[in-house]
Amino acid sequence: MRDFLYSEIAQIHGLPNIPDDPDLAIVAGTRLCEELLEPLQDAFGRIAVRGSLRSAEVNGLGNRLMRKGGKGYNCAMNETSAAGHIWDRRDALGFMGATACIVVPSFIDRYREPGDWQKLAWWVHDHLNYSSLYFFPVNRAFNISWHELPVRRIDSFVAPRGCLTKPGMANHDGSHEEHWAGITDG
Repeated sequence: MRDFLYSEIAQIHGLPNIPDDPDLAIVAGTRLCEELLEPLQDAFGRIAVRGSLRSAEVNGLGNRLMRKGGKGYNCAMNETSAAGHIWDRRDALGFMGATACIVVPSFIDRYREPGDWQKLAWWVHDHLNYSSLYFFPVNRAFNISWHELPVRRIDSFVAPRGCLTKPGMANHDGSHEEHWAGITDG
């Protein structure tokens, strides 16, 4: 839980990053770990958590600073982050969820070409019951979200940018093994 509670925004600004509803945060975080992070770690080895749970106070500050042009503050509004980075608040429909920004070191060590992030994205799509994935340019970090009502959408801020898949797209269903075959081999 210590890794999940650490927040650079909270550290820099001297704020506690403690959930208002620890019980809900623990339940949502447990589902994120059991259904997504632990299976990823079992398949690829150690994962590194870059950011995760944000209290509403920390997330709100990050959003205000981002809107004022603060670099490095990539926080959505609290209403949007509920059941995402804010684990201890349910979303507008009453569902719980949790998000972590992670890096899979064994993957980035082996796959460095533009577009290689898609191999990992398709592996997760075919193997795990995720809600959303968002890939970022630095260290192939990505947000991975668990949600009670999963969307199953993959987006990227890395080339090729945009939506890789979402429900209704022709590439959403079926196996994508041709894209990820061999990535879990040593």
